[in-house]
Amino acid sequence: MAAGNEVSTTYYIQHHLQNLTFGHHPVNGWSLAHSSEEAVEMGFWAIHLDTMGWSIGMGLLFIWLFRKAGRVATSGVPGGLQNAVEMVVEFIENLTRSTFHGRNPNIAPLALTLFVWILLMNTLKIIPVDFFPVLFAKLGVDYMKIVPTTDVNATLGMALGVFGLILYYNFKVKGVGGFARELSLTPFNHWALIPFNLVLEIVSLLVKPFSLAMRLFGNMFAGEVIFILIAMLPFWAIWVLDVPWAIFHILVVTLQAFIFTVLTVVYLSAAHEHH
Repeated sequence: MAAGNEVSTTYYIQHHLQNLTFGHHPVNGWSLAHSSEEAVEMGFWAIHLDTMGWSIGMGLLFIWLFRKAGRVATSGVPGGLQNAVEMVVEFIENLTRSTFHGRNPNIAPLALTLFVWILLMNTLKIIPVDFFPVLFAKLGVDYMKIVPTTDVNATLGMALGVFGLILYYNFKVKGVGGFARELSLTPFNHWALIPFNLVLEIVSLLVKPFSLAMRLFGNMFAGEVIFILIAMLPFWAIWVLDVPWAIFHILVVTLQAFIFTVLTVVYLSAAHEHH
């Protein structure tokens, strides 16, 4: 019996942590994966449909909310949505003004997009862990992870996008020669230490997207695992633990969106600075 419970528990955890994966299987061809083993066998180019779908959905929700707030905006007494949007916009404006030291009108909109988009994706974690998997199972879908930021592919994809902007603005603002000199002569401004500087600076540069991705993924994934573990407890214990953890996690999901955004602005600010 104990062995059966252990298998059941392991299956429950693995099932909730498995993405809905579509790709080319060596045997089944183009198909949905029906197990984690099939998902692995599909290789690098397999797509996590749930991650893509929910992240795009949250992006569209962000656009719809802000567009609606803009259309109903009034100079008189604002409504609840207008108040919320204005608070977020003002918060991001203050953050960008205090953190970004260059001149680029694209940084504040980028920061706003990142913050709200990540916040919306993170907030999906507050929905009970069994709700959507059970709902989609009734529709014939075996797996459904609804929080995109618990998928390292999503967080790494966003981080690589930021990394591309870091490289772009470094080359645009400083030029190829200026960026090369910065990598070669920082932190030690001496020709004999150029190899050491290059190793140090290149490693530091490459760590930025990795740290951005893993910080967000690690915190969200750990929270997801805890929610799953709580869901396996007796009914009375679920309410005792799940509600306080969900309330605490509201702070976590907001904080992680803020950290990703502020680090992005800091990195892009550094890309606009001459040394």
